[in-house]
Amino acid sequence: MPNKKRDNIFRAIADPTRREIFHMLVLASAALSINEIADHFPMSRQAITKHIKILNDVGLIDIVPKGRERYCYADPKPLKEIHDWVMYYEKFWENKLNLLDSYLKEKNKKGN
Repeated sequence: MPNKKRDNIFRAIADPTRREIFHMLVLASAALSINEIADHFPMSRQAITKHIKILNDVGLIDIVPKGRERYCYADPKPLKEIHDWVMYYEKFWENKLNLLDSYLKEKNKKGN
């Protein structure tokens, strides 16, 4: 069954610029203004603002206005949705590899 929230988070983090913005905010010891973020990229402030809006729309960034500036904070909580999805497949493959290991051990016993 499709999960629109998860799909939107995947779309948001699919772009390398958005991942870098998010990573920069996670590592920052304080909030960063949109201008401070834009200074790290070879593109216009408007382009960075669009990336930030997408991250904000899925909840990965909170934006707080202070005077004329807007400050951004990372909020990694929505990534739990992605983590849970990945963990399902990790368990799936772990189970498959354990079955293969058991099969090979059994086959090796019979071969000796």
